[in-house]
Order: sequence, then structure tokens, then C-alpha cells
Amino acid sequence: MMMHAGDLKRRFFVCLVLAVPVLLLSPMMGIELPFQLSFPGSPWIVAALSTVLYGFGGKPFLTGAVQELKARRPAMMTLIALGITTAYAYSMYAFVANEILRSPDHVMDFFWELATLIVIMLLGHWIEMRATASAGDALQKMAELLPAKASVRQADGSFEEVDIDQLETGQTVMVKPGEKIPADGVIEQGETTVNESLVTGEARAIAKKADSKVVGGSQNGNGTILVQVTGTGESGYLAQVMQLVSTAQGEKTKAESLADKVARLLFYAAVAAGLASLVAWYIATRNFGTAITFMVTVFVIACPHALGLAIPLVKARSTSIGAKNGLLLRHRQALEAMRNAAVVMMDKTGTLTEGAFKVIDVVSADPGRTSDEALAIMAGLEAGSSHPLAESITALASTKGIEAAPIANGHAIPGAGVGGTLADGTETLLVNARYLDEQSIAYDPALLNDAAKGSYTVSYLVIDGKVSGAIAQGDEIKGSAREAVRGMKERGLVPVMLTGDNESVASAVAADLGIETYRASLRPEDKERIVREYQRNGNVVVMVGDGINDAPSLARADVGVAIGAGTDVAVDSADAVLVRSDPVDVLRLYDLAKSTARKTTQNLWWGAGYNIVAIPLAAGVLAPIGIVLSPAVGAVLMSLSTVIVAVNALTLTIDR
Repeated sequence: MMMHAGDLKRRFFVCLVLAVPVLLLSPMMGIELPFQLSFPGSPWIVAALSTVLYGFGGKPFLTGAVQELKARRPAMMTLIALGITTAYAYSMYAFVANEILRSPDHVMDFFWELATLIVIMLLGHWIEMRATASAGDALQKMAELLPAKASVRQADGSFEEVDIDQLETGQTVMVKPGEKIPADGVIEQGETTVNESLVTGEARAIAKKADSKVVGGSQNGNGTILVQVTGTGESGYLAQVMQLVSTAQGEKTKAESLADKVARLLFYAAVAAGLASLVAWYIATRNFGTAITFMVTVFVIACPHALGLAIPLVKARSTSIGAKNGLLLRHRQALEAMRNAAVVMMDKTGTLTEGAFKVIDVVSADPGRTSDEALAIMAGLEAGSSHPLAESITALASTKGIEAAPIANGHAIPGAGVGGTLADGTETLLVNARYLDEQSIAYDPALLNDAAKGSYTVSYLVIDGKVSGAIAQGDEIKGSAREAVRGMKERGLVPVMLTGDNESVASAVAADLGIETYRASLRPEDKERIVREYQRNGNVVVMVGDGINDAPSLARADVGVAIGAGTDVAVDSADAVLVRSDPVDVLRLYDLAKSTARKTTQNLWWGAGYNIVAIPLAAGVLAPIGIVLSPAVGAVLMSLSTVIVAVNALTLTIDR
């Protein structure tokens, strides 16, 4: 049951105000307390205030109980509803008997217990709602990736802008430089580069030309293209990814908390014990009033005061500790699942690596030219380009104080690199190895070290038809990534790397980090499928990612962990967020989950343990030998268990 924190807060404070006079004017389970007052008409005030408390304060629990019973899965809400309904109904019966019918035998009421139970339960649920960050709308943010309008070719050859929802398959749209592609399609005309990070997770431009497929929502580069639409609406690729996220989130919300399982068992135990005591005491005494009193006492004592606070208090404490350590817990069941984790799947770019291209090495193959002089020519060729590779070259030159060489006639070579003319009229290029092979230009593959060739992008400087230098660029591995992988193995977790990058890069990064299992060239649906495969084999899966392409797998995993520097879509699909974008924080999250699980179990035993002892005694199991749990003793035990769970929750710390 999803209850708004603001509504719970309002109900809590209103009920707290209403409960004060009830506590002052009514006895605690039949026992007059020193601070209590009584005057003519006070029982009427108590009955009226209790009716408001039951209807207004108890509404969330009564509504939740109805939903649980409809689903045939009674849990915490049903147990609370049983307690407050029994306490209210029997107390109103006692009020009528004592104040209206003036029965000679005073009937004990439970107004005091009703008020305290409703206030404590509202407080517990409000604490839990505040402790959990509000979930964002991942699907809405994914929908916003598509532009609002598209430029569609008309019958006369002109182009007219239409709303995106009016696009139809077969139409041709024009996409200008820098615009987002409005729908899935195939390029009819033009050449460009496209940033498909929402598909691959790799923030680099992909060369596209006629007959190349493009995905709606991806970013067009510096060329104008005409695209024939092949998929719109529900048939589009982005819509299919959104459906994956929606389905995974819906299935994950069905997960059941440990507290609900315990509450279900207590509900059945309380109902069974209460009915059994009713029958047994009626048979023994032939007095229905006595039998009813025992049954009601069982139901009221079963009210989960301590149990209702046991989990919210631990959750609030763990959320606070997590926040101080850069861990934001967004969904209540994240830590419960995290403690049983077996496999940690991690995206590469932005998670294990920095997620930004940097120059790793620059060399000159011309004895008469230094590497800095080669870098100056490269910076001149890339001046004015917004391509990630170009930006890292110009940034390095600027950092080193190297002035870019003047280049004339600069132009892009689609799918290969850039070209231009030096001041002396010499033709120069900065291209990839594939272009050299196609043009039969000789080069030494060992010009850069082997590591650069394996895990980085290498471009070659060609001057007057000869290779005169080379530059290696790539995404640097985060300094803490190795420590994170090592820590996972020490804790018995299996690290798995999932990436949209190619096999050679993935292999090099995995080997460097010590990750034995990795999968490359993955699309969003591939990652989500792999998560499901591991789950079907009985593994509790943690997925760590930062990109739009990680959203389906983050939502599907038992615990989705988003890197704080990642996209809003990834964050909104996750159960927890690593604010510092540090993969080592996955270990802290795991250790916090273990500590929280230990405290949760302890508190559940304290909260439920009271009921395990109190319910049978309240039912009169030991009455034949003269031992009966009086209402006063039951109230003391109830209060004591509540204090214990509160103190125990405050001692929570991270294990390591």
C-alpha cells in the first residue's frame, strides 16, 4: 500500500492531539494511572474522540487490510486493523454497557490501547516513508528523450513540422545537425555520426550513412539526414525499453518484506488463539461475557506496537547511516535483498570507468617532429568539432599550453576521421586504422603500446600520405574499481561486467580489473535478459549502472544500484544511488545491508517475541495452574518491548 508521507504526517499529528485527552481520561487496560482524570461526562468525550481516532487515524490501516485480504495475503495492515477494530468495537460495547445501560458489572474498555496503537503505527509508517527517498518517474524521463515534433516530408517535397504522436511508419523525416532523431528508421539520404548512448551506453559517435539504421531518441551529429520511419509509438525501440522497465518495476513491487511475513504469522496465531480462548472459556465457565473478554484481550495484546516500530526504526537508522556514507536508499526492500546478493553485475562505462574520453598517449613517427608538435597538428584538425575524441585532444593541448596548428580546408571523413591542409599546403589527416587499410597506407600497429591497442581508440596522423604519429584515447578505469572487484570476491560475490562496448575493449578492461565473467556488445534488452537468466538460476542479482541503457536491467535486478553521476532515467529505475559514483560504495551498501538484516532480525524477535509469550498467556493457557496474564502486565510487556526495539535500532552501524 503506497501512502503519501505528507498525509501520514498530517494524520499522525492530528491523532496525537486527539490521543492526549483519551490517555488522560481513560484507564490503561483497566488500570487507573496516577495522571488520569475523571469527571461527569468524561467517558462520552473519550468515546467521541476515539471514534474520530478510529475513523481518521485508522483509515490507512483499514484500507490496507482490505487490499491485503482481497489479495488473500494478510500482513501488517491486517494485524493492525484487527487490533484497532477489536479495541474500538469492544470499547464502544463497554461504553454502552457502562454509561447508557448502567450495567452493574463494569466492563473494561480499551480506549487507551486504541489511541496508543493508532498513534504509534502512524508514527512508524511516517518514519519509514520519510526514510525512503521518493521514487522518480523513470518512464516519464525516458519519454522525454524523444523530441516533441518532427519535420515530415510532404507530397510536394516540402517539410512540415508535426507532433511526434502523429508520425506514421513509412514517412520520411529530416533530422538536422544536433537534433534528436524522432523515431526508429533507416537513413535514405545523407551521412552523419549519431550518439547512441541510450542503446550502447558508450558516449561516442557512430558513423551512419544511407541504409544505416537509427534509433529514436538518439542524438544526431553534424550531418543532415533524411530518415524513413520504421517504428513509432509502441513499436519503437525506446517504447520497448520503457515496457521492459515498467514490467520489471511492477514485478519487483510484489516482493514481500520480512516484517509482513512475521505479521501474517502473528495474525493467524492471534485469530486462532482468540477464537480458541472464546470457545474454551465459554465451555469452562458457561459465561459468554468472560469468554469474550479473554478473546478481546488476546486480540488487543496481539496489537503490534513494537513490531510496527521494529522495521521503520531500523530503516530510518540505516537510511541515515547510508546517507552519511554516500548511499541513498530509495526503495524499502533494497537492503533486504542486498544482504542475500550472490552476483554483482556492473556496466563498464561510467561505472567501472570514468565515462569520458581522455588522451592516454601521443607519439610521433617522424624523427623531425616531437610528440607535442604532432599533438598541435591533431588539435588543429579537431578544432571546432564537438566529437568526444576531438574534445579530449583539444583539451589536452590546452592543458599543456600547446597552440593548435592552423589548418585550412578542414573537413570530416565520415566513419574515419578528419582532414585538412597545413600552412605549407601539405595534406594531413587524422584517421582510424580501418581507413589506412582501405587506402593501403602503411603503418606500424606497434606504434603505440599493446595496452592502448587493446582497450583504447587509436587514431593515426597522416601527413603527405605517410603515417607521422598516433594518439590513443579512451575511457580510464576508475582508481577504486580494482578495490571494488577485489572486495566483492572477498565477500563471496561474483562480479560480472556488462557493456555495450566491443569485445576487444571489454576483454582488456575485464582482464585489468580481474573480472572473469563479462559480456560485450550488449543492448538494453540484452542486459535485462542476462539479469533474468541469472535470477532463474537462483541468484540474487545486484545491477550497478549509470546510463539510459541500464534502466531495464536496474529495474529487473533484485537490487538496482545507480551511479550518482548517471542519468536521471537510471537513478529513477534504481533501488539505491551511490552519490559519490564510487564502485567501492557497492561494498559499503552490502555491509550496511548485512548490519541492517542483523538488527532487523533482533527487533523482530523482540517485537514478535512479546506476542509469542503474551498471546498464549492472555488466552489462559496456564490458567489451570493459576497463571493468567493480567491486562496490566500485558501493557507493561507491550511498552517494554517497544522501548527495547527503539534502543536496539539506535545501535546499528556498518559491519566493516
